[in-house]
Amino acid sequence: MVERLIAQLAHVEVISPKPEQSAAFFRNVLGLEESGRAGQSVYFRGWGEFFHHSLQLTEGSAPAVAHTGWRTEGPKELDACVKRLESCGTGIGWQKPVPGHGAAYRFLSPGGQLHEVFWEFDRYIAPAELAPTVPNRPQRYITRGAGARRIDHVTFNTDDPFRDANWFQENLGFRFTEYAKLDHADVVVTAFVSSTPMSHDLGLVLDAVDRTGKLSGVRGRANHVAFWVDSREDVLRTADIYREAGLDIEYGPGKHGVGENLFLYVREPGGMRVELFSGGYMLYSPDIFPFEWKVSQGSLNAWNPDQMIPDGYLFDAFPPLDALARKQATEILVGSYRV
Repeated sequence: MVERLIAQLAHVEVISPKPEQSAAFFRNVLGLEESGRAGQSVYFRGWGEFFHHSLQLTEGSAPAVAHTGWRTEGPKELDACVKRLESCGTGIGWQKPVPGHGAAYRFLSPGGQLHEVFWEFDRYIAPAELAPTVPNRPQRYITRGAGARRIDHVTFNTDDPFRDANWFQENLGFRFTEYAKLDHADVVVTAFVSSTPMSHDLGLVLDAVDRTGKLSGVRGRANHVAFWVDSREDVLRTADIYREAGLDIEYGPGKHGVGENLFLYVREPGGMRVELFSGGYMLYSPDIFPFEWKVSQGSLNAWNPDQMIPDGYLFDAFPPLDALARKQATEILVGSYRV
């Protein structure tokens, strides 16, 4: 049993060396709404999101995830998170309010990723031309590109997915829902935790650089950011949209065994892997997890477990493994890249 502290994934900051091309992708191809600009950042949100933004796109030297924001269940839960993070020695400290939300407390996860938790936020108010006709939507539905409704999850690379999943459960009240092991060795290659009844809103992937299992040795890397569309048909329709936009589909369409969601992966112009997601299950029981998979059972590819998964999908993470990207990763961890 866990104490519910985190309400939901709120936003992800993605670094792009091609900010204008990336911005065009997220607006015109993925269908997000631009909600503001400040410094080197452009802010986006899905049409169904009440937050000011769920994506902060920031100019930088290499694709990466700079930080991930989580909204707590309330102010008391925020205080509880901060106390736990400080007690386990991973807290960095409070950050001043920024566009979209109030003061946030930042911390590092065991895999080296930068996160923050907050409570106060700026609720999105649609302009007249986007005003909804029904009261339970933040804006009118605009059928542009994929028509992404909301952010769904973020997936990080780490040297130990199982350790990280347990850490998020013990310290921040996530549910540890599923994990997958190699068939021939007692090695966990993926693990998933959730702050909601969804199968996961945070994924963790072993940061191997090839099929021998050699680890990258670089902390703080990301695998992908995922956005939600309303139907599986929207995922299939987006495959056509990607091709028409001149983008090469990296993996999919297919169905993950974990979560039972339909998936589609592409690289946006700045280099970050973006997943489109729909379908899947909702589980409300707090005490039946985690489910254990073997890779051969189709944890990644439920329809065709024996199909060779692209090496790029398995082993490419962000920042990439080169000197410039290593520098970028270090800058992200200490926060010196910010303006």
